[in-house]
Amino acid sequence: MTTKLIMAGFGGQGVVLMGTLLSYSAMVQGKHTTFFPSYGAEMRGGTANCSVIVSDEEIPSPVVSVPDCVVAMNIASLGKFEGRVREGGVIFINSSLVDKHVSRKDVEEVRVPANEIAEELGASRAANMVMLGAVIKKTRAVELQSAINSLEKVLSERAMAYLDVNKKALERGFNEIP
Repeated sequence: MTTKLIMAGFGGQGVVLMGTLLSYSAMVQGKHTTFFPSYGAEMRGGTANCSVIVSDEEIPSPVVSVPDCVVAMNIASLGKFEGRVREGGVIFINSSLVDKHVSRKDVEEVRVPANEIAEELGASRAANMVMLGAVIKKTRAVELQSAINSLEKVLSERAMAYLDVNKKALERGFNEIP
């Protein structure tokens, strides 16, 4: 099984951390993975994104031109990447910040109130982990426990203070999806 994703949001929403954690979790499980972040002016408020591929087989190219899934943490990201998702793919929308629905009829829309759930947990910055939990549940690209266990390896020293809330956020996002 191969899953190709593009995760996007504005700088500061933790999109690159989402991709890093997903990719690291895949490696821990012995899967093949690529992680390709987009840096630049996006880090200061524009649309930041990263591409991740998780596969049971070798990956010939890290380029994700037609993803299976897009994660849109803000409205600009939905506008930029909605058209790229393959037919039958999934678009995850942070419904806390995006009130618009996808315009396409050939993809599945999954709405997750990521910011609201993160605020309930007491850490608004954990919205990215809520969303990643939902992505893990829907795609089955990696196991939730791999992501939870990998947090300690990918979080910065400063972010380790939020380790427990990030674990809870992953679980809540995972449980948000039926």
